[in-house]
Amino acid sequence: MDINLLYWKNEGKTFLSRLRLWFNILDPSSLLCSDAEIENAHSLIGSVETMVQDEKAGDAAWVLSLSSVHAGTGAILPAVFRPQAFLPISAPLVVASFLPHSGVKPALFWQFLLQSYSAGFNHANRNASSDKGIKTSLKQGLLIVGSVAYATCAGAIPQIVIQRLSMSSPAVQMFFRSVLPIPLSASLAYFNVVIVRSEESENGIQVFDSNGNSVGISQAAGAKAVRETALSRAALLGTTAAVPNLLIFLLQKARFLQRSPLLVAPIRHISTAIVLGLMIPVSFSLYPQLGTIKKEKLEKELETAAVSGELFYHRGL
Repeated sequence: MDINLLYWKNEGKTFLSRLRLWFNILDPSSLLCSDAEIENAHSLIGSVETMVQDEKAGDAAWVLSLSSVHAGTGAILPAVFRPQAFLPISAPLVVASFLPHSGVKPALFWQFLLQSYSAGFNHANRNASSDKGIKTSLKQGLLIVGSVAYATCAGAIPQIVIQRLSMSSPAVQMFFRSVLPIPLSASLAYFNVVIVRSEESENGIQVFDSNGNSVGISQAAGAKAVRETALSRAALLGTTAAVPNLLIFLLQKARFLQRSPLLVAPIRHISTAIVLGLMIPVSFSLYPQLGTIKKEKLEKELETAAVSGELFYHRGL
């Protein structure tokens, strides 16, 4: 078990402790650190003597390692797919995808960028213990391309319907622009994770005992890890779509908006970015990075290894 996972096991037991950790990990300034600095931080946290001598440097090393090193493989993550890069990159894509576009092509373009980045992020932060070579990678690559294409078209459905069917009714336009995007965004976020990380459910992922020793590969643990991550991502995008629309609905009767209706768009865009920024650490904290699965839910050959009644697995992000 990688040392990052051991840290999550000890420090990420409750939602609030995980939330506190994620607020520290998501500092975008760590993106400026070089690979050499990241490798040094990852090796530093393995040195108990150094950590004791310089506690401040040890805390900084933990944050850098947790934010930049894959918790399952120990490899350095690509900069654009690190957790702290998620908000700076996804915020403009999410805001642009929620815009009331004048045509179908802009809607498809921004949906394509959003779904492509989401797929890349989900794949880079998956549990990689189920990888089984070139054949599996080719199959997964085709699934990723297909999921991005499908999600791009599905995400642009509100705009396509309004444009192609010439919907002019204010009530109908409000439904397709403000109401439908909420369940649609949540569903597509869930779908993206499930498809991109489907090999974890099919092939299984590595599970560990309470001492961190690997005891085998479990499909049940893989399915649970993917489901939890998909639900957290659905909560992230669904809430980001819902709150700004609700805020605008509540503020529409305010005098300053009635006098200056042009303020509606900026308020919507700014609130979308703020809600996304707040929901990222919350959604990342909904489930522990080192998940547990009960003995009775494991495969028969793994039940005997669950001495304490449960085993551990890396959930991914």
